[in-house]
Amino acid sequence: MRQRRLKNEINVVPYIDVMLVLLVIFMVATPMMTTGSVELPSAGTAPQKPDKYLKVQVAADGALALFDVDGQESKLGSLRELKAELAARRGLGDAVLPVLIGGDREAPYKNIIEVLDEVKKQGYGRVALETAIK
Repeated sequence: MRQRRLKNEINVVPYIDVMLVLLVIFMVATPMMTTGSVELPSAGTAPQKPDKYLKVQVAADGALALFDVDGQESKLGSLRELKAELAARRGLGDAVLPVLIGGDREAPYKNIIEVLDEVKKQGYGRVALETAIK
């Protein structure tokens, strides 16, 4: 009589079936997972601009400009120049004035946040982001 030999192979067909079932489950369940959403305020509900304010404008290329209460523009080369200009105006009593920060739609968000941070560091209490009203 012939002796039986054992096979030392793994049958992978049942594992493939289980893998495909898990794949289908994940494909169906993934779109149903809720993600945190941020609801931004509408520009139409923004309050009116104050009568007197300073305005810092950030261009698409990162160039800065500071507008005083009368609308006179001062071109600034860097955040260091903005810091010096804001410190000088704070000495003149402009620290109580609100500051509007306007950024070009194409301006990097990082630049606007750096300007916002610098204005707050200089002691200006009322700081807002300027929006276009639709």
